[in-house]
Amino acid sequence: MADRLSALDASFLYVEEPSMPMHVGSVAILRRPGSGFDYARVLALVSRRLSYLPRYRQYVEFVPGHLARPVWVDDADFDVSYHVRRSALPAPGSDAQLFELVARLLARPLDRDRPLWELYVVEGLEGDRVALVTKTHQSLVDGTATVDLGQLILDAEPTGWDDVGDEAPWPEWTPSSRPGRARLLLDAVTDSLRRPAELVDNVRSAARDLTSTAERMLDTAGDMATTVRSLARPAPRNPLNARVSGGRVFAGVSADLAELRGIRDRYGGTINDVVFAVVTGALRHWLLARGRSLEQTETVRALAPLAVRAPDDVGFSTVGLLDNRVDPCLVDLPVGEPHPVLRFQHIAHAMAQHVRVRRSVAARAMVRMSGFAPATMYSLAARAASSLSGRLFNVVVANSPGPQRRLFAGEAPLERIYPVLPLSRDQALAVGVTSYDGGVYFGLNGDRKALSDVTVLAGAVTEAIEELKGTNW
Repeated sequence: MADRLSALDASFLYVEEPSMPMHVGSVAILRRPGSGFDYARVLALVSRRLSYLPRYRQYVEFVPGHLARPVWVDDADFDVSYHVRRSALPAPGSDAQLFELVARLLARPLDRDRPLWELYVVEGLEGDRVALVTKTHQSLVDGTATVDLGQLILDAEPTGWDDVGDEAPWPEWTPSSRPGRARLLLDAVTDSLRRPAELVDNVRSAARDLTSTAERMLDTAGDMATTVRSLARPAPRNPLNARVSGGRVFAGVSADLAELRGIRDRYGGTINDVVFAVVTGALRHWLLARGRSLEQTETVRALAPLAVRAPDDVGFSTVGLLDNRVDPCLVDLPVGEPHPVLRFQHIAHAMAQHVRVRRSVAARAMVRMSGFAPATMYSLAARAASSLSGRLFNVVVANSPGPQRRLFAGEAPLERIYPVLPLSRDQALAVGVTSYDGGVYFGLNGDRKALSDVTVLAGAVTEAIEELKGTNW
């Protein structure tokens, strides 16, 4: 029987447009070790570990006439060197130059005739550093059967290149034969007879009613859309709601986790509350820098995906977490409030209400779970964002805790990692946040036309942190 995409996974392909690629990404910056770190070694490391991710050697085959959802098919011509690519900045390359390159790389849709992922090895960074930029389609990473590639190439201990070659034997990969048109149609008819309602939706998608079909898939894929039915009030309109173009801008901001903990200890709440207070302050400063007049009651509505446990899950077992979901929570960020402490209190109160209503997964438990690493969490967060109408929120803000120990790719230590979330239709900004080894890293992905001043917003993140640090009761 065909290995068919789920309704949710297929919907990401149906709604994708050239100006709205549906992939998540990350920008990992590593220190080059004395033993060296180059493209050939990264290629060998990825090649060795692809056997753990069979989906990364499969592409999507669409069924003629859209009579059924697409299927996963082994790529008989799989070429790992096509997916692991080499790039470089004019040495010594700055972070600003890296972020400009990242924006251009992530703006390009993935090739649908090949497995839906890419990894770029970017050399030439100042300070003898190397960047790994990943792109993975949302239909590929589901957090259960398939996780993000970065989770396999990063280790808790340095791995010498000789040790990489001595890992588990490199299994011989024999791709399955490609199904012909007749087989695809036969399987589609068989599946449709079992599920006649799906046949109607699939035919509608063939008639180019892709958006409504995908929304129906998303609405019936799980419990995520319950938030839609409980909210009737649309989000306030502001410059963040702009029709996205094909261009992107990106900026990364680093912060000290100890400083954010100090803010939490001072005012109460959680680190997540601090993160959202920082984002709120940054958006306020950015709007004011644009000359916008803010009423004290003005808000920006954020979609804040929250990892939750199933009702019958009483513990934090690995299986329990992976079988759970990410719910979309809508939080009104009080950008009109001039006092940073009052902004923080508003956010802490709103977040506490969401946690009480949902069985939220504790941050410490998420960090412990293999397969629920930040990169995978961001793909699940993007899925949650896709389950809601764009009229209900202005910006996506996803915060996922990462490990507080040093990780390595081979022998190269990971210094920083910035998440990159995709943009939804009519949302010009997506903010990904993660903590790692004592740092907190904000990834700001924006539309090039609507958010050309992303560096102003990046500077406002730092300003918002300083504002919270320096405020007394």
